Amino acid sequence: MMAVNKLDKVDIKTLEKIAKRVRYKVVKMIGLAKSGHPGGSLSAVDVMVALYFAIMDYDPNKKDRDRFVLSKGHAAPALYAILSELNIIDEEELWKLRKLEGKLQGHPSMDTPGVEIATGSLGQGFSAAVGMALGYKIDKLDKHIYVLLGDGECQEGIVWEAAMAAAHYKLDNLIAIVDRNFLQIDGHTEDVMALGNLAEKFKAFGWDVFEIDGHNFKEIIETIEKAKSLKNGKPKMIIAYTTKGKGVSFMEGNVGFHGKAPNEEQLKIALEELKEGKND
Repeated sequence: MMAVNKLDKVDIKTLEKIAKRVRYKVVKMIGLAKSGHPGGSLSAVDVMVALYFAIMDYDPNKKDRDRFVLSKGHAAPALYAILSELNIIDEEELWKLRKLEGKLQGHPSMDTPGVEIATGSLGQGFSAAVGMALGYKIDKLDKHIYVLLGDGECQEGIVWEAAMAAAHYKLDNLIAIVDRNFLQIDGHTEDVMALGNLAEKFKAFGWDVFEIDGHNFKEIIETIEKAKSLKNGKPKMIIAYTTKGKGVSFMEGNVGFHGKAPNEEQLKIALEELKEGKND
């Protein structure tokens, strides 16, 4: 597995350029595949870029490393695009997403370099991340486990069982982030199954909780660094308020693009809007 190409110095403008390239790749690969989940992939890009390029001590060749779990596995295109930016997977593989001749599945699989665990069944990745954090505690590894959930995913009972376990085992090395874009496959989260005040719910389960703008790199980085610094026996939850389909005008806030690829005409429009990210 190739070594990663992480930034030597955190620079917001550089992170923004990387995010633009990632969004371009996400839309292009889903468009070519004619299948996938653009909305939730695009909303999660900025948080994931911040983690991989500014926060995590990540080297896939080392056991003692920070780990990222994409519990909302349908956002796999965002993860694949980032792994290509890190030179962990070949960019040419992106254009074979969900195709028989390609290696990249619609949801993360452990036979893909850089993927820590297979996810897609909602709540499964969150539970696995709790187990990883517990394992790190047992092995006395001074690293963090990061996990990204969808807000619709938080309607699953397994999420709350895992949340209770994380607090019980005092996993302050676990930092979870909810991509709070308020939309899921069937509509607005509060219409499908109201989540209410997620921050207060996680606090009630024994977590330290923070709320941020999930598209503001400065806020993302400062909040995660603050969460990392708290060694108080509490797991950390960050509610990141985001826009579904961020970066593509006709996808933003449009639940119809939760799990639908753009057609040829829409793909051209989207790539034109994102073209500045192609070669930055």
